[in-house]
Amino acid sequence: MYFDTPEQQLLEAGLSLRIRTIGDRRIQTIKAESSAAAGLFVRPEWECEINGDAPVLEDDDAPISGVVPAADVDRLKPLFRVEVTRRTVLVERADAVIEVVFDRGAVHSATRSDPVHEVELELKRGEPAALFELARDLDQSVPVRLGVLTKSERGYRLATTDLDKPVKTGLLTLRPGTSTAAGFRMIVGACVRQFRLNEDILRRTGNAGALHQARVSLRRLRSALSTFKTIVADDQYDQLRTELRWIAAELGHARNLDVMLERVSSRKAGKPLHAARKSAYEAVQTALASERTRALMLDMAEWTAIGSWASDDVRSAVREEAIEVFAAAALDKHRRRLKRLGRNLDEVSDDERHDVRIEAKKLRYATEFFASLFRGKKPARRYKAFHEALAALQANLGDLNDLATAPIVIAELSLAGTPTADALEPDMSRRDPLIKEAADAYATLMDSKPFWR
Repeated sequence: MYFDTPEQQLLEAGLSLRIRTIGDRRIQTIKAESSAAAGLFVRPEWECEINGDAPVLEDDDAPISGVVPAADVDRLKPLFRVEVTRRTVLVERADAVIEVVFDRGAVHSATRSDPVHEVELELKRGEPAALFELARDLDQSVPVRLGVLTKSERGYRLATTDLDKPVKTGLLTLRPGTSTAAGFRMIVGACVRQFRLNEDILRRTGNAGALHQARVSLRRLRSALSTFKTIVADDQYDQLRTELRWIAAELGHARNLDVMLERVSSRKAGKPLHAARKSAYEAVQTALASERTRALMLDMAEWTAIGSWASDDVRSAVREEAIEVFAAAALDKHRRRLKRLGRNLDEVSDDERHDVRIEAKKLRYATEFFASLFRGKKPARRYKAFHEALAALQANLGDLNDLATAPIVIAELSLAGTPTADALEPDMSRRDPLIKEAADAYATLMDSKPFWR
């Protein structure tokens, strides 16, 4: 059973409080949770045996005493319960010993339940590579997917959230002084987490919003790899980017059809788009169910944790420097590139404007990754102005890209000369005003003071 206050103060503080029943024994466990590391983290925990089914808090019960004083223990109420049957075995591989825990059961809130079928691997001795090798072997027997939620997180979501609601980008908090390598791992973890949560919704429901958010998470992940390229590019880097580009493209075709359908009101004009969308979503489900996608997520997890980039002596000093130092340099680099590409924005070709759009996306994602590192009134004020100008530029460039690509999409779907093509025909009278607005937004952005300086 998991407990919290009515205001969910423990959740807000990143803590969980559980009382586990083992026969006649009651074990109370307090854990410090971390949602940014996508299942790869080690959670500090405090455990003791108690009498009864109610929480017992002492003054030294770190770290809860700072959130809920012992005098207020009666405010802790059951929120959800986890009922699982557990089997534990030890697996030896070469010099490694791995504890494998199989859990089967369910998480129950007052009104809903969610099944649990989990395999947890914990390295007891040896090299981490053995753990990932075992995970791949398990996947060959029974398809397994990288987990990104603890049982307590699943319980809170079950008790308080619509499980079919698409998961948008969450707040990412990086602390100044964190190493660049650790900051990179947190960013990748946040992107993988968003993808996996939306992937589960998409596979279960076919939700268009979940597909969109899964695609956003992949764009952010690819952007993170680009931003950190000087730190993490190794012998696996290009292959991972290729695989991420593949799954993003699988989702991208379906997303394009969703966007086009929003622009078509006629049932007759929309009919071929609905047929194409059905096929596209079937292809998405096939791709997500494939061994290739499962392997990609596991490869990302292993590479992020123990890839050769993390032990490269040549870049060790840069990896260990404070993340805010790297962030400022990376943001400068993205801004300089955007400044160069965006010159004469009202005179360049559609392809060149598309390059500006891509670089603007990279800069925007980088600002979101690193915003928490630059605190205070002045950075906050500058961030707001910078972010708004960048968002305006992206919006204008996105509209221009839609105008440029609409004929290409119509041709790809063999819709030329049909009512659908007529309904999707872009309003080219908007082109010149949009170009001027994009050029103005670019000028405003370049005049905005960097929030990181």
